Amino acid sequence: MQFVDQDYIDVASGQTGATISTRKGTVIKHIVVIPETTGAGTIALLDGATSVNIFVTGTLTSLQPFSIFLDCRSKNGGWTITTGANVHVRVVGNFA
Repeated sequence: MQFVDQDYIDVASGQTGATISTRKGTVIKHIVVIPETTGAGTIALLDGATSVNIFVTGTLTSLQPFSIFLDCRSKNGGWTITTGANVHVRVVGNFA
């Protein structure tokens, strides 16, 4: 069995276009979502110019952190992420 070293980056709430990586071909394994209130904001992930909402704001029943598993490689450039109000994230992957 082989284990791959992984990087992580913490992104605070209310960030627009926070840089995760600058190179095409980097991998995001998963994102740990850490809600600060039950009304946590939307999270959008961008691969170059393509934006996808990976968590949409709504009423949560718990403040327990949860993971969104992606295992995605960027195709259009580096990764950036936008976090809404009251939610911060830890992005885990291979960014080197």
